[in-house]
Amino acid sequence: MDGRRIGVDVGGTFTDVCLSLDGELVTAKVPSTDDQSEGVMAGIEKACESAGIDPETLTEFSHAMTVSVNALLEEDGAKTALVATEGFGDVLEIGRQDRPSLYDLDAEKPTPLVPRRHRFEVDERTTTDGVERPVDDAEVEAVAERIREADVEAVAVSLLHAYAHPENEARVAEILRSELDVPVSASHEVLAEFREYERTSTTAVDAYVRPAIDRYVSHLTERARDRGVPQPRIMQANGGITDAETVRQNAVSTVLSGPAAGVVGASAMAADDGSDLSGLVTFDMGGTSSDVSLVRDGEAERTTTGVINDRPIKTPMVDIETVGAGGGSIAWVDAGGALRIGPRSAGAEPGPACYGKGGTEPTVTDANLVLGYIGGSTSLGGEMSLDEAAAHDALADLADEAGMDGPLAAARGVYRVANANMTRAIRSVTVERGYDPRKFGLVAFGGAGPMHAISIADGLDIDRVIIPRASGVLSAYGLLAADEKRDAVRTFQRPVADVDPDAVDAVYEELSAELLAEVSDRERATVTCSADLRYAGQSFELTVDVDRPFDAEEARARFGDAHESAYGYRADEPVELVNCRVTTTVPRSEPSLEYTGGGDARKGTRDATFADGTHETPVYGRERLAPGDAVDGPAIVEGDESTIVVPPAWEVQVRDDGALLAQKGDT
Repeated sequence: MDGRRIGVDVGGTFTDVCLSLDGELVTAKVPSTDDQSEGVMAGIEKACESAGIDPETLTEFSHAMTVSVNALLEEDGAKTALVATEGFGDVLEIGRQDRPSLYDLDAEKPTPLVPRRHRFEVDERTTTDGVERPVDDAEVEAVAERIREADVEAVAVSLLHAYAHPENEARVAEILRSELDVPVSASHEVLAEFREYERTSTTAVDAYVRPAIDRYVSHLTERARDRGVPQPRIMQANGGITDAETVRQNAVSTVLSGPAAGVVGASAMAADDGSDLSGLVTFDMGGTSSDVSLVRDGEAERTTTGVINDRPIKTPMVDIETVGAGGGSIAWVDAGGALRIGPRSAGAEPGPACYGKGGTEPTVTDANLVLGYIGGSTSLGGEMSLDEAAAHDALADLADEAGMDGPLAAARGVYRVANANMTRAIRSVTVERGYDPRKFGLVAFGGAGPMHAISIADGLDIDRVIIPRASGVLSAYGLLAADEKRDAVRTFQRPVADVDPDAVDAVYEELSAELLAEVSDRERATVTCSADLRYAGQSFELTVDVDRPFDAEEARARFGDAHESAYGYRADEPVELVNCRVTTTVPRSEPSLEYTGGGDARKGTRDATFADGTHETPVYGRERLAPGDAVDGPAIVEGDESTIVVPPAWEVQVRDDGALLAQKGDT
């Protein structure tokens, strides 16, 4: 028995729900709301009603949200102050001094999250060897008073070399927390890692989004308690679940919560089927964006550095490439007359023109409706009817502006441009990293992903596309399959040849003890150690797994393999150890699900336009397809949460688990 477990993922347009009970999977999709917790609870109520159970009988509630990333993208986070070492108050503005666009003389860097008037400095000095000049408590108290007068909502503290010796920074944070009634983020707690700009930027982001995360999680927790639903467990950017209190204290860890859940769900539901694939490319197309990632050896690729809205964030996260092309992305014509898609989105309100909520601008969803991929009688999410005439009107206006021959031509153009944008994203995580996409399978999910995936795969010569069961709400399913994860890092910079193994092991032991003290089940927790290594003189590192006790020669060999894989060569140069990393994992059982399907799958036909012209295309109901059934393209397979478009020359087979496997036929 898996219990009654529910996962809820908030997207830009829809809030997705997966409920697992007694081997059955119940899904739901409701419109996202301004107060995300309202949509979350509405989704829970809808899924439970469909399953015929009371929400009070749920045994587990997992959640992915967009609160932090929305605050960064929309720049409406907390009014934040920064406390830095004297002389270093402008580190956020100086950054790395590189130009965002090399040949653009008018290029501007993003506005710092903390304006200069809210940056404060304290007279202290810490080096990598230790504290040279302690902070003066009276000076910090005076800074606290100035911060109070500035009426800020959060404070970030990032002092020079606090990653190595945090005594001064810890004292500053302690005084500020006692003097001020606002959250204080300290860099040695957020990111105990060297590189001043990235550490300060990450700490500032944590402070900037922390009040919003705290309000949201508190509100959601209260709503769940009132309805008798278990307290939410939150998805982090690293692809692991943790408790709500942890993310309230480490808000920056939620920046890619939803996309990370999608990759976890894709990895779980598109498990190796015996093919000789090198791995999987996950493709998640939602309402506002598309997210692409790699899964190799059954594990999602992870990174320790990301950029959101041109701001660097260093925190362990699933390595995801995002483009602003989703179902709600608006199509427009640029000054040169070229058709463009996104990044501006119609969102949930008013949404695409076909939603009938007042939207008039053409979107990718409107184009799919005009092309016949979505039927005029189709109901999105099982309840939202579509306005076919409004979609045609919006595409007609776009056709006039672009000089195209009517709505159908404009719709074909929108579909092709959107696919080109997403193809570039897939190439960036495969070809540009030395991987041949033809050796990977493509896993398509999200509300709009399966409508575009097979055409995209065709263009990349990928001959296997997997559309998992519940593909339209797969991020919500990923919340049910994700393990509990916690990460810690500490800079420990030494030439590998000079490393004292006992000293390195002492660092790993301390980090492991810190994480194990916080896990939900210490007996079942596993500990993984890794190290950031580089050749002497290099500016950036590669992360490789290391054994305990630390073996310098083994670490050097693994780094050489990783460097050759990433850059095509290995060098006979000294190797440096830079950072020690530890990850603890408490495994959670993936829901045990059954799929039967069956019945009269054929629903009818409608005209749909493909690259080779318009076809009278059969339409099938997804849940009526039984394991072993096959469908030849052109065809359209409709489900409540997503629609699969099968172009000519492709065929789809139903796997035993309910996933659809699309393969290109003989041509």
